[in-house]
Amino acid sequence: MDIEEIARKIRPLDEGAMARAKRRQDNLTKPKGSLGRLEDLSIHLAGIYRTDSPRIRRKVIFTMAADHGVTAEGVSAYPSEVTAQMVSNFACGGAAISILGRHVGARIITVDMGVAGNRDWPESVISCKIRCGTGNMAREKAMTTDEAKMAIQRGIELSLDMINEDINLIGIGDMGIGNTTAASALTAVFTDNPINEVTGRGTGVDDESLRRKIRTIETAFQLHRPDATDPLGVLSKLGGLEIAGMTGVILGAANRNIPVILDGFISGSSALVATAIAPRSREYMIASHLSVENGHSAILRALDLEPLLDFRMRLGEGTGSALAMPIVEAACKILNEMATFEDAGVSRKAEKT
Repeated sequence: MDIEEIARKIRPLDEGAMARAKRRQDNLTKPKGSLGRLEDLSIHLAGIYRTDSPRIRRKVIFTMAADHGVTAEGVSAYPSEVTAQMVSNFACGGAAISILGRHVGARIITVDMGVAGNRDWPESVISCKIRCGTGNMAREKAMTTDEAKMAIQRGIELSLDMINEDINLIGIGDMGIGNTTAASALTAVFTDNPINEVTGRGTGVDDESLRRKIRTIETAFQLHRPDATDPLGVLSKLGGLEIAGMTGVILGAANRNIPVILDGFISGSSALVATAIAPRSREYMIASHLSVENGHSAILRALDLEPLLDFRMRLGEGTGSALAMPIVEAACKILNEMATFEDAGVSRKAEKT
């Protein structure tokens, strides 16, 4: 299926399943609403999975990597070769996402969407390379429209492949030096916020580098005149290959009634693109945490998503997605395994006379 068909066939959440889940929550051995957002999450999951007894079987996190030509403008505190070095670290199991993935029992799939240079990766790294990094958005389009479409399509295919292997909870994360510049540009377009308000320090740039980063995005806007009503056009002009890949993962999962746990700022920018392409895909997203990157709160407001955690994180890689997975599992288990008042022989709240 192509992108348009995938998007068109994303269904609304199952209101009947959500209503039944809500009735069960109200009959469990607790005061109504006393588990707060855990109850809300379980009802949301019922709507996504289209059943009043949602259960998590197997979990995967896609960590998508790509380089960005805009690093030539001096927008990052780290050199671009760090992208490839970190992919190797993922493959060896030494990165933060590697440890957290093992901790929560999630499979970590590292994907080369566009790392600079032709690399001979270990088998644990999937190569979906579209090109060796994007162009410099301040001087040219980041990629062609066809390349953006191809990257989205590969993300769709990856998610569908995993779903066919009985995966039913997907997280996304990123690796790419320079990608906070791309994400800031996308966020400014799709949330209609000023560039300076949604552009942060990324890898930890100093004040002068932050000003340079903002000027670089402003230059790119003047060059490309991005139009939010043309999401593929915006993505091709300002985006990243890993951002496009994550966009595809979201669309593919939503098409198959599978929730996607967003990580932080970069994956949030891919969620903006996915929502612009297929507005209904937003209903299948779960926000894991609130990043300290300036633009992330603007993304979450635009998507009307409330993060599960606020740990002052800004690493990416899918680390927030990993930490949120046990919460998602807990919500399902509360709904399915907790006794009702009738089951446990517990008296209900006394009715007023």
